[in-house]
Amino acid sequence: MENNTRILVVDDEEKITEVVKSYLEKSGFKVYCAYSGNEAMELFERVNPKLIVLDLMLPDMSGEDICRSIRKKSRVPIIMLTAKVEEESILNGLGIGADDYVTKPFSPRQLVARVIALLRRSEDEIMPLSNVLSFNDGELLIDSIRHEVKKDGQIVNLTPNEFKILMSLLKYPQKAFTRDELVFLVLGEDYEGYDRTIDTHVKNLRQKIEPDFKAPKYILTVYGVGYKFGGE
Repeated sequence: MENNTRILVVDDEEKITEVVKSYLEKSGFKVYCAYSGNEAMELFERVNPKLIVLDLMLPDMSGEDICRSIRKKSRVPIIMLTAKVEEESILNGLGIGADDYVTKPFSPRQLVARVIALLRRSEDEIMPLSNVLSFNDGELLIDSIRHEVKKDGQIVNLTPNEFKILMSLLKYPQKAFTRDELVFLVLGEDYEGYDRTIDTHVKNLRQKIEPDFKAPKYILTVYGVGYKFGGE
């Protein structure tokens, strides 16, 4: 991991922010701190961070709203900080585009490990057989070099995990991937979260690239197994 990788930490609790900043800086990261949603959005635009650590409970706007706003323009990896431990709350956060979550209270060392792992996953390339792939007469275009996906000529903003799921399926288009295989490829062998996380990412991916996400033709469900790519 290169030094001075820019990390944006967003939390209105200064003690938490300072501890997280200290541990990240010791690992060689350049850390920017925001204590409100407005400040977070301003810093996001100004410093172009490589990863965001985002608390869901902020004084002026919710972390969910910030996540939605960022996802409209960027695939930057996002780790949620949340005091909510209910499965549905976490899945909702993943559903709006977060890539990982850490529940409070947490170990700063664990958070740093999550940051490093997520950055590594987002930087790893899963390359298909061709750099630019076109499906259904150009309806879906995927440029693996630019990390760019277009649907009907319009750029689609995918999260790092959504892009890696798509690239994994594209690399072996006839293979049916199990959820465990996709968890390993996308989230890493050390991931200990819910298996349903992959389903949430697939649902989001379908909503972004499918002409009709209720009747998908690109990301197909293989019942009893998992998923495969079905584009032509």
